[in-house]
Amino acid sequence: MSVDPPNLHATAIVIGKTGLLFVGPSGSGKSEMAFSFITEAQRCGLEAALVADDQVLMTCSGGTVIANRPAAIAGLLELRGSGIISLKSVASAEMHCAITSMPSPESPRLPPENERLELGASASLPLVRIPRDSITPYGKFAALAQNLFITKGM
Repeated sequence: MSVDPPNLHATAIVIGKTGLLFVGPSGSGKSEMAFSFITEAQRCGLEAALVADDQVLMTCSGGTVIANRPAAIAGLLELRGSGIISLKSVASAEMHCAITSMPSPESPRLPPENERLELGASASLPLVRIPRDSITPYGKFAALAQNLFITKGM
């Protein structure tokens, strides 16, 4: 009997070889921010693709976190209030960092040190908080997490 991987309500993308998992409650802007990251990265000349939007099938083994897309939603991303769009996508990618959007007025000036997103007993990801109203969210993330990027190829 096979066990289906856990289905996480999130959005996963890959920029270069760096996998990013956008997490937060419904309506928090995960898809919008992921789309912004993809388009900003592409404008910077980096390869960027969607893994999955809204449903991410997660597998964790030996501390490695892999995001997989359900076949039914391959390449589709919902821009709330605007519609569903098609994007370049990959079937799966290793995740390196989790990102959550924060409403600026409610955000603390500094996040907790070494904050992580726990994905069960066997894996976690560094968690970065990006203000929802940031004009350049990808640029802000890149400045905060320079050591995470592996930009040669996909």
